[in-house]
Formats: sequence, structure tokens, C-alpha cells
Amino acid sequence: MIQTIKKVNRVYGELKLPGDKSISHRAVMLSSLTKGKSKVSNLLESADIKSTIECFQKLGCAIENPGNEYVIKGKGFYGLSQPREKLDAGNSGTTARLISGILAMQKFSSVLTGDESLSKRPMRRVAEPLRLMGAKIKLSKQESLPVEFFPSDNLKAINYELPVASAQVKSALLLAGLHLDDKSTVIEKIQTRDHTERMLNCEVSFYNEQKIISVSQENYPIAKEYVVPSDISSASFFIVFTLLIPGSELMIKDVSLNPTRTGIIKVLQNMGGNIEIGNVKTIAGEELGDIIVRSSSLKNVEIEKEIIPNIIDEIPILSVAGLFAEGTFKIKHAEELRHKESDRIKSLCHNYRLLGLEVDEFEDGFSISGDIKNKNIFFESFHDHRIAMAFSILTSIIFDESQIKDFECVSISNPQFLSQLKSITE
Repeated sequence: MIQTIKKVNRVYGELKLPGDKSISHRAVMLSSLTKGKSKVSNLLESADIKSTIECFQKLGCAIENPGNEYVIKGKGFYGLSQPREKLDAGNSGTTARLISGILAMQKFSSVLTGDESLSKRPMRRVAEPLRLMGAKIKLSKQESLPVEFFPSDNLKAINYELPVASAQVKSALLLAGLHLDDKSTVIEKIQTRDHTERMLNCEVSFYNEQKIISVSQENYPIAKEYVVPSDISSASFFIVFTLLIPGSELMIKDVSLNPTRTGIIKVLQNMGGNIEIGNVKTIAGEELGDIIVRSSSLKNVEIEKEIIPNIIDEIPILSVAGLFAEGTFKIKHAEELRHKESDRIKSLCHNYRLLGLEVDEFEDGFSISGDIKNKNIFFESFHDHRIAMAFSILTSIIFDESQIKDFECVSISNPQFLSQLKSITE
């Protein structure tokens, strides 16, 4: 689908976004593991979350949406059923990696697949530590999906230091550790988003700036009600949009303010963004509040290595902010971008070059500078939702009209993106 995007004059009003994608995945997974009935409000209804739901339905869980909330009847400790067909994670890396920690501990065999894009993304980083726990796992020749899981009689707890900052690998190990009597410990040198350990109420400590997370069967989830805050990654597109259009002001309601996710706010504030936080509250261990944004003049700043895992999903839209800010936008230490729905470093550089900008591509990042020289651009989404949305924001600011190829990919994280855009613009 080719989407035409038209120029916007002003952003204003209030916006309430669907639930956070990371928390939505975990709410479905943990509810499916419990014994009994859980309820999840404001669950994100996107393609990625649908993949997680369908996987657990194939594992024997009843998941229904009778009205304003999802009702999930979990199967309990070691209660999941052997699926009659392959489990399909679709395009969702979170589904594939997190569910691997659960499937690796089961007493039945299963096969996990994904679409063409997901099947190119690495799975060895998850399989290796799970194998250290005694799991029997077979990867494809490319060390990616499809992945086969087999029952094992030698499962054991481990202490594991993450070689690469990855919330997905960490979460897979914590979900695996739930099935064991002894404590497994995961050590992070660089902190990543912490939704899994919060939702499991894991034992957490710090030593020499390292985060130490312990988990065992004692942390096994129980049936409860979840209220999912709005997704700050989705909010980031509208935050940048408002900052860049003169005379604009927007309030985004009930957004997740988890400290491992708010790096995008800190970076934009350091760039001069007029962003305020209000009405802060805590629900089920997660902070949320309203984000008030006003148009601002921005200046590029150095983005420190330590914050990269915190903002990794927001870098595409952050680069749009950097394009319109004073100075050169530069990002380094972000090699993980090459392993997302697309190679996001390559995707971003391609589209920025179409604009006639000066673009330098590095193995772990890129820089952009100069003036926009070309118009009537036909941007590529590369079937990547965050690339599609980032360049729709850029287009809305500078061009009377432009087009983006394969725009339907936005349904992966925010199917209502265009209607939300329309509701706050003139």
C-alpha cells in the first residue's frame, strides 16, 4: 500500500494512545502461564500482540475480548498443551524471543516460526544461554527461525551475564527461570527496559553498577488484573511532531513513564524540547502520566552510549528531530538497529540520501547534516513500522505532499496511527 501524506500546519489538543507494546506482550504471556482468569485493560491491538495471543491460544489458553478488556484463562505451572501446529510469531521479535524462554522449559516439543523478515533476525543470542540451562534447541542453518524445542531432563538454574544489552534475551531467561526451583540470575552491565522483572516481582540488586536479577518458581505469576499504560514509543512520534511545528501544543494522556523507557524524553529535553510531565501515578508497579509538549527550537547534543538501549526503538523518530535541529545529528553504539524489522541504519540512511542530505553510515550508527535539496520523494518503509511512521512525520512537516511505500506495516505497532494523526492536526 502506497500512502500519501500531506503537510500539516499545527498540532493541538489531547491524545490517548493504545497500550504499551512491551507491557502488552508480557501481560498476555504472564496471564497465560497463571492458573485462573486474568483481565487485561488497554491491551495494544496490533499485529505483533495478535501474534503473541495466537501463539498462546495454540498452547491451550482461552483468550477472549468480550468488551473493553481481554480475559485470559491461564493453564498454570507446566499446564500448557503441546501445539498441533507450528507457532507463528509473525513479524514480532519480542514474541519470538520471549516465548522461547517458555517453550524451552516445556515437557513437549514445539516449532516456532515467523515471517520472512523475522526469519532473518538472530536467535542464537537467546538459544545459547537457554542451552546453558539444559534446554534442547535446534536453530536453522542461519541461526534464526524456525526454531525447534525439545523436552529435556537436565534443566538447571544458571548465573548469566548478558554479553549484549538486550531486554528480550534477559526476559527469555527470566521466563525460563520461572520453571525451576533454584534461583537463576541474570546480570546486566547496561540496564535495559525492566518490565519483565517488575511484573514478576523479581529480586533485584546492584553491585559495581551492574544490575543483578534473580528468579525462580517463587516468582511464578498468579492471576490478576493488568492495566496497560499508553506506549511511549508510539507517543514519541507525536512528541517530535509537536516540537517541530511552530505554534503547536499537545497533551498525551496516561503514557508509560517507566524509567528504562523515558530516555527519549531526556534526550529531547536536552536538545531544548519543551516537554512537561504531569498527573503521575503508579498502577501495578508501572509509572504513568500525562506528557505535555510545546513547539521548540532544538539543538543537537551528544547522545551517550549508556542511554542507547533505553532509546533504541525511538532512534528513527529522534533522527527526524535531529534533522531539524541546529548542528549535525549523530548516533553511535547502536549496532542493534541493524537487527530490527529492517536494518534501520541502512533504511534511515537510504531515505535521508533521497532528500539530498549529507549522510555518513557507520557500522553502529550514522550522521545526517546539510539542507534538504530534493522534493516529491517516494520514501521506502522497508516494511518497517517505525521507518514508515518516522518519515510520515518528516513529510507532514516539509512537503505539501509525499508518498511512502508499504505503509500498511504500521499495523505492527499502531494500526490507528493515521487517524490519531488526523485527530490532532489542522
